[in-house]
Amino acid sequence: MNEPTTYGRSSEHQTAAVEVHTPTPLTTVPLAPVQPGGVPSVASVVLPDGRVVTGYAVEPTKPHPHAHKPAVSRTAVNIALGGVGFLAVCGGLLLLATFIAALTALIHQLVILAAVLFGGWVVVLVISAGSHGGGTTVNIRKAVIKRNHFHG
Repeated sequence: MNEPTTYGRSSEHQTAAVEVHTPTPLTTVPLAPVQPGGVPSVASVVLPDGRVVTGYAVEPTKPHPHAHKPAVSRTAVNIALGGVGFLAVCGGLLLLATFIAALTALIHQLVILAAVLFGGWVVVLVISAGSHGGGTTVNIRKAVIKRNHFHG
């Protein structure tokens, strides 16, 4: 098979021969996938353009029957949806509370405005009535002298 080879020394100093063996590599044959249950049957298909295609009729492999679990548990989905609904309700209540506070402030300002305008109108009437000489203010001395009696 292989011959021994000496390394590193001349033949006169040779005390022991070193043999080197090179192993022969094994050749492997690639494995062809075969479905369990034997060799599949051959089927031919006629295409719309008239060509006939022949091939093995292989059934698709079926996955192992495992209990199908959803990626996320139902409890987690329910909690998340409940949280979203709660946040939507809280946001709506916050907006409602803000709207009511703004409406209250508007009504308060309108009442103050009405009081100021009405008060100003009353003041204008009183001042204008005093300057015309009429009204309910009467000079008592003139009334007593004119009518000759005093009503109290």
